[in-house]
Amino acid sequence: MKSGLLPFLVALLLLGACRSREPRFPVEHVSLKGATVIDNGLLGWSASDIQVLFTDVLRDSRRFELLSEDAPEPRDPGPWSFTLELPFTREALKDGSAYSFAEVGATLLMERRSGEGTQRYQVVGLGEVRVESKDAEARRKALREALRRGLAQVVDAAGLQLAAVGRPDAALVMELQSPDERVREFALRVLAERRNPAAAPLLIRQLQDEDLQVARQAMGALVEMKERSAVPALIDLVKERDLGFMQEVVFAIGEIGGAEAEAYLFTVAQGHDQPDVQAAAQQALDTLYAAHKLATPEARGTDRAEH
Repeated sequence: MKSGLLPFLVALLLLGACRSREPRFPVEHVSLKGATVIDNGLLGWSASDIQVLFTDVLRDSRRFELLSEDAPEPRDPGPWSFTLELPFTREALKDGSAYSFAEVGATLLMERRSGEGTQRYQVVGLGEVRVESKDAEARRKALREALRRGLAQVVDAAGLQLAAVGRPDAALVMELQSPDERVREFALRVLAERRNPAAAPLLIRQLQDEDLQVARQAMGALVEMKERSAVPALIDLVKERDLGFMQEVVFAIGEIGGAEAEAYLFTVAQGHDQPDVQAAAQQALDTLYAAHKLATPEARGTDRAEH
């Protein structure tokens, strides 16, 4: 055997061993939803055809174990349930290209029940394929390949997200520095769910994202964490924003609470130039005051044990 071949074979064996140790996530139920799945003339496949393809992609990834209906009762936490939706299947033109592109969006919702409640995560994918000609068969072929690619993306993302769920906080904090944007995002989600303070700075930064959906998700996570250091950044969001979004931010500030939040809500409730924002601040302030009263020993009652 050549001297250079041995290290190569050892590396292959080590790589195979590492892959074999990757966790396989149990999935007990896979379902599809949405009008795009049920009735899609462009794709030319039924919902059952799409489900078979999705199941094959899950198996081929080797990251998921599809449980049969007669499988023994699993331990806590239980297996995951997957719900796949295709928000759109379409053809789109791109700047500078003489061709159109078949595009399929895929959204995967993953849920699991345990003794601590329900865990819920969502990942998305987008499959794109160039349409080589305008005849119906070529368009359908491109759309089906775009579907396969979109499903491969969401399955890959699902594996990364569920792997993050199983990691300790220290490992997730390290992954916040990963060059892979998806790894950072999924680690941040789990840290926020666990209310780890390390998630707060990145979430606060995301509040300034031009995509309002990204800002909303960050705001929701900060509310769940009751992260009072986010209140100044949230106050800044109320300036020069859409009226509906401004009201959402005001309610988020009230949910987080604290002296700074209370002082801000009082000021806005007294005289904001937008009556709807003023009313939202007063409502948030009333809720905050009510929570204070319920937190007092008198409100809890003398017959309740103190913890």
